[in-house]
Amino acid sequence: MPITKNNLIQYLKELLVLAIPLFIGNLGHTLIGAADVFVVARYNIDSLAAISIANSVIFTIFILGIGIITAISIILSHKRGENKTIKKYLPSTLVFSLILSILFTIFCYITKYTIPHLGIENTLTPFVQEYISIVAFSMFGIFFFEGIKQFLQSYEIVKIPNMILLLTVFLNLFLDIVFVFGFGIIPAMGSKGAAIATLITRTFMGLVLFIYIFKYINWKEIIDVSYMKNIIKIGLPIGIALVFEFLAFNIITILIAREEGILAAVHSILITIASATYMIPMSLATAISVKVAFYYGAKQPDEIKLYSIVTYSVCLLFMVAIAILLSLFPREILYCFTNDINVIKISISIINIVAIYQLFDGIQAISGGILRGFKMTKTASCCVISSYWLIGAPVAYFFVQKLNYSLKGYWIALAISLIAMGALEAAIAKWKYKKIKQQNP
Repeated sequence: MPITKNNLIQYLKELLVLAIPLFIGNLGHTLIGAADVFVVARYNIDSLAAISIANSVIFTIFILGIGIITAISIILSHKRGENKTIKKYLPSTLVFSLILSILFTIFCYITKYTIPHLGIENTLTPFVQEYISIVAFSMFGIFFFEGIKQFLQSYEIVKIPNMILLLTVFLNLFLDIVFVFGFGIIPAMGSKGAAIATLITRTFMGLVLFIYIFKYINWKEIIDVSYMKNIIKIGLPIGIALVFEFLAFNIITILIAREEGILAAVHSILITIASATYMIPMSLATAISVKVAFYYGAKQPDEIKLYSIVTYSVCLLFMVAIAILLSLFPREILYCFTNDINVIKISISIINIVAIYQLFDGIQAISGGILRGFKMTKTASCCVISSYWLIGAPVAYFFVQKLNYSLKGYWIALAISLIAMGALEAAIAKWKYKKIKQQNP
């Protein structure tokens, strides 16, 4: 199919119809975390450092499960492309999500006993453990929500679950204020209050979406064990890649916290900013993975090419704009999170590196999304692991240990890792497309 202005505009419209609700949902996820940082940072810096360290542990576990669940939309979109019925997989999806939530709740809760051995400040340890003890039980709500969300996403039904996500931002912010600072008979609880708010919010999300799809469940359908095994086969490499990516950030948080507590707070704010701006690439990456999976199943490589061109273009334009904003208005952006002069001073010295990081983060996100659509999840996982740990780790050692760049050195290493990752994933995606094109001229 020839590439023309008209068909590119059409593909852009179709992509945005899918990507915008996904963005709203991803923004909701990020804003829930940002609300915790925003509210707790105004309570005190020690509480912010505590939840930063706790979330470093929790998200490493949580993201493995989310990666596994992501396979649901990839598998079912591919089946839709092959004109197969997928509604029968809803009960199996719910059972799988429940089993996963039980396992991950137990695993997350147990990790609180490792906190005293991480070498962080003794005053922070009990607050970190308390936060983990509470948030561990939020796995039930969030995994149920994500499992159903992925199922609906395979039908390209994205508005309802993502609007629910956005609405819960306000619920979480309200609960954060109430439980962190106290209200009426409710005492101020600091980081514990933020944990309670997260638990209630995530449970609410899962319950509401379950009620929404309840009438569509055919309880007579046999639970498909082979489908569950396929979710693990496709999703586990995604989860492992995400774990290694989060480990890169979370190990930095722990190492920095051992150096100085305020640096953990700075790192948390910078990650929150980067995560917020990453929502567009993440949404586009999810959309392109669904589209690629569908047209890969339908054996239509030309559609894959057109959607990929549009997705790369939109993502690159957005990330350039974000990089410019971060470079021109760093102080104004940082004041949205904290008034602490020392935190702002340290953050300003690093935020230009974060701006550069954003550019390449967008490229690798889209390339990774295309590979997931091709079901090349093991390949994508290898790209992530090799980029962060074979390239990023030595670079971090050089800048931090040899040049004494501290937190700035870690962010330089992260940026260089993304450059390598984006280039590698894009090259593999191009190779795969050519191979499919030869098979389906």
